Amino acid sequence: MNLLKLRKMLQEFLLEDIGELDVTSQTIFPIEQTSQGVFIAKEDGIISGLAIIKEAYHLLDSTIEIELRFSDGDRVSAGDTIATVSGPTSNLLTGERVILNLIQRMSGIATVTNRCVEALNDASIRICDTRKTIPGLRMLDKYAVVTGGGKNHRFGLYDGVMIKDNHIAYCGSITKAVKAVREKIGHMVKIEVETESKEEVLEAVEAGADVIMFDNRSPEEVKEFTKLVPKGIITEASGGITLDNLATYSGTGVQYISLGFLTHSVKALDISLQVKEGNKKSSFNE
Repeated sequence: MNLLKLRKMLQEFLLEDIGELDVTSQTIFPIEQTSQGVFIAKEDGIISGLAIIKEAYHLLDSTIEIELRFSDGDRVSAGDTIATVSGPTSNLLTGERVILNLIQRMSGIATVTNRCVEALNDASIRICDTRKTIPGLRMLDKYAVVTGGGKNHRFGLYDGVMIKDNHIAYCGSITKAVKAVREKIGHMVKIEVETESKEEVLEAVEAGADVIMFDNRSPEEVKEFTKLVPKGIITEASGGITLDNLATYSGTGVQYISLGFLTHSVKALDISLQVKEGNKKSSFNE
């Protein structure tokens, strides 16, 4: 994860939430009042995005002390203390919501990715993400997939060619589309072609695709199609694959399975910040 980009993102997120000032925390608590707080996991899962706690709080106040108890990719259980923080009470509370929103989402993505890897139970096939991410959060979403044991697909339209059904329909054929792209791009850019039939797979092979995707195909079809693809071409399956049927794709011979639901409909992992003052504990998790 690019820390320079992360800091810029966090600055924008904090400004969006705080505006001119946090009228609640900054009017209730004098800046000299300090507290300790703990980030607590409220359910089991895979943690991701811990650098956000440090970077966000240090943007608000460089004197805030942070101790991380886990590393990204670690498994946490309900009740585990993920991190401890200490500093001005007002600043701890001002940064709380932005931090929680991000690490809850990222940990949810990491957790479901890990579940998919375990459900598939096939080390020869890699689980990967798609471009179905929240605009503005792609770097964080894709980082979370990696911490959960998955791999990244292309990051955007700029770093890989993906010829889909609409491209093929408008161009006229897979062969024409691949030829048009190959004449204009450099040798460092790979070309992926989406296919839906045996005939399209064979055409993509003949056209010289670097990656061939089997779109919305059954495990039986995926197994059949992979046998048509030479070893030098990467294979991928996508579409219609869920956590419930993922295990049926084990042993099909495909190299990657891309899953949009890892990021587009993820359930956040429940995490809260509990701020302590003396012997009194208050939960701030609105």
